[in-house]
Amino acid sequence: MPAVLIAQYANPKLLPYLSWLSFYFAMAAGTIAHNHNHCPTFKNRRLNSWFATWISLFYGYPTFAWVPTHNLNHHKHVNRAGDATITWRHTPRNVWYIAFSYFFVSAYYQSGPIKEYIAKAKRSNPKLHRHIMTQYTIWGTALGGLLVLAITMHGFALGTKVWLLTYGGPSLFGMYTMMWFNYMQHVHADPWSEHNHSRNITGRIFNFLVFNNGLHTVHHEHPGAHWSKLPELHAKIADQIDPALNQPSFWWWVIRGTIIPAFIPSLETKQIGRAAYDPPEGNVVSMKENGSLVTDSVDALDAGNNAQMA
Repeated sequence: MPAVLIAQYANPKLLPYLSWLSFYFAMAAGTIAHNHNHCPTFKNRRLNSWFATWISLFYGYPTFAWVPTHNLNHHKHVNRAGDATITWRHTPRNVWYIAFSYFFVSAYYQSGPIKEYIAKAKRSNPKLHRHIMTQYTIWGTALGGLLVLAITMHGFALGTKVWLLTYGGPSLFGMYTMMWFNYMQHVHADPWSEHNHSRNITGRIFNFLVFNNGLHTVHHEHPGAHWSKLPELHAKIADQIDPALNQPSFWWWVIRGTIIPAFIPSLETKQIGRAAYDPPEGNVVSMKENGSLVTDSVDALDAGNNAQMA
């Protein structure tokens, strides 16, 4: 990641050849951050902390935010009420303009759990709070510092272009793709089902590029499993998942699942099983529109940060 960035800063003529790698690496950094927060990369506590901060530089946002929005929130509610990342907040439909705007809506509602998490850490876990502030400081300094450096090296116009294609744009792309994948993996799935709660992209090339994160059903069922184990775990339950939720091609699902239905509504993807907003009889759901964290336990708060500080 840094080698590709440095090469383009040193020689902007490489932008047409390497900038696409900067965008891919940002997406990869987001996937690595996701995996790291579920299954720590190292045994050493300090190495895990520094690795999380390092990945923040390329992902586009401090990686601690995965804990309150994903580990402690999304994995608890899985697109049901209370999940800050629900796909059905304003409409249950699934077409390209809803998928495109999902990032902006979801980012707004995820800010609630993030703020609450920081406030709780400040009150009861000073070490965790310092780690969060360190990530923000290093990430913010890199974001602004690299823009200044690019302009200093190449002038305002070219420097801004270098920064946008090597760091600024990829940072936004990294965050956007992570939220878009969440939308794709849960829209019209059945969060009340044992195995039909998530959509999978089973193509080998796609999963090679995203560290097997296309296999989302088993990730929810085994969140602490290392990403290399997901194909094996998926194979054990693949025949128990609705075939409509096992898609072999990422790009075909994008075209068939979100673009074509915008023009031919009858081809829109259908709800599999029970909708997230239609709980089974007797199931009481606490509706928290801001996706507020559900625990007041300091121990649970610290445990949710298992990869960042453990």
